[in-house]
Amino acid sequence: MNNTHSKDTFAGFVAIIGKPNAGKSTFMNTVLGEKLSIVTPKPQTTRKRVLGIYTKDNLQIVFVDTPGFIKPRYALHEAMMEYVSEEVLSADVLLVLFDVSEYSAHKEPFHSTFFELLDKSPAPKILLLNKIDLLKDKKAMLPAIDFFAKTNTFSEILPISAFEPDDVAKAIQVIAKYIPKSPFYYDEDVLSTQNERFFVSELIREQIFLLCEEEIPYSTEVSIVEFKEREKGKWYINAEIIVERPTQKPIIIGKDGQRIKQIGELSRIAIENHLRRSVYLDLYVKVRPKWRQNPRQLKSFGY
Repeated sequence: MNNTHSKDTFAGFVAIIGKPNAGKSTFMNTVLGEKLSIVTPKPQTTRKRVLGIYTKDNLQIVFVDTPGFIKPRYALHEAMMEYVSEEVLSADVLLVLFDVSEYSAHKEPFHSTFFELLDKSPAPKILLLNKIDLLKDKKAMLPAIDFFAKTNTFSEILPISAFEPDDVAKAIQVIAKYIPKSPFYYDEDVLSTQNERFFVSELIREQIFLLCEEEIPYSTEVSIVEFKEREKGKWYINAEIIVERPTQKPIIIGKDGQRIKQIGELSRIAIENHLRRSVYLDLYVKVRPKWRQNPRQLKSFGY
């Protein structure tokens, strides 16, 4: 990277970690003012690491949005947790998000293995107590602050709402104190290193999470088969929705094809908003038995 600033520059990698649905993806999207990570009310929406690059003046923070910390139940979970471990051990700063509205003195906020993982990293750790907007009484966060302070794990503890730009701006100021002096890693106008195929597959997967119930979203993957420009500047995208069992295929398709049509229409709108160009989207459903437990299949999907 050829940085043109004459003054010292500061740049570093910040891993965003925490339990599912803590608001990690929302936080990164608010930081960047762009939707890079998909967000749904269901847990485990994020499966892969997503890079978001914040650059302002002489500061560059490379945020890495990671899957929610869970106890692995199958190979897909193991791959997701491998991502988390890698980022924790390589980051310059660890940013832990916790849903403060769920805090209870009668329940451990994190599994013991979570703190064991944090202890392996020498990086400074910042705790964001997120979702304070859900608290009727702001004093309700005090027991959580007291508990986490006593762990002696965190350099900073900051209550925020990830939806509030002012709160997120304060968090950036706190994070900036721990970013090392370094040349920028990326050009100043770069927001992410992921390619368009990745974002397209994620936007389709987001609609599956929003429109399908129970285990269906967790059993699906989206594979982009074709992505190319056709006549008059319109882009053609052919995507496969992968499911694990034959009985799941008709659920995705829906009665008279209504559900897959809805998934397609909403995905197309989201993709066009992201790419800022017209798109023709073709969706197909394929069955790949037990793909979540098959290392070879997982590798083919980029895990």
